[in-house]
Amino acid sequence: MAGTGGRPSVYPTLLYDDAKAAIRQLTEALGFRELSLFEGEDGSVLHAELAQGNGAVMIGTRGTGSVFDRAMKGAGTTGVYVVVDDVDAHHRRAVEHGVEILMPPTDQDYGSRDYMARDVEGNVWSFGTYAPATGG
Repeated sequence: MAGTGGRPSVYPTLLYDDAKAAIRQLTEALGFRELSLFEGEDGSVLHAELAQGNGAVMIGTRGTGSVFDRAMKGAGTTGVYVVVDDVDAHHRRAVEHGVEILMPPTDQDYGSRDYMARDVEGNVWSFGTYAPATGG
């Protein structure tokens, strides 16, 4: 991708009432790696970055009063799609950690195998083998 040094140019950003619990679930149960974590004096998560494959999400605590927090007030939950190599192993790990599964691993007509889960605050995560073309 031009100008990004090979890094993704799109990063979903999610706010949580308990961002630390979300980070624990995403790293322990869903296989993300914590890249960075910046906390406020009150322990709130001002900014965190979690990676999965060559993609990443940014996470923060809801209610900090930041511009983004104010813009997201009243917004609905978010849906994020993440490409993984082994959907069934990923799903087993999520189940072992008590993640709410909305759809078990399923072969799709378009060639992907994916499953769907809900995180601790209602965001919907889809994990599958389909990797959209970036057009880069």
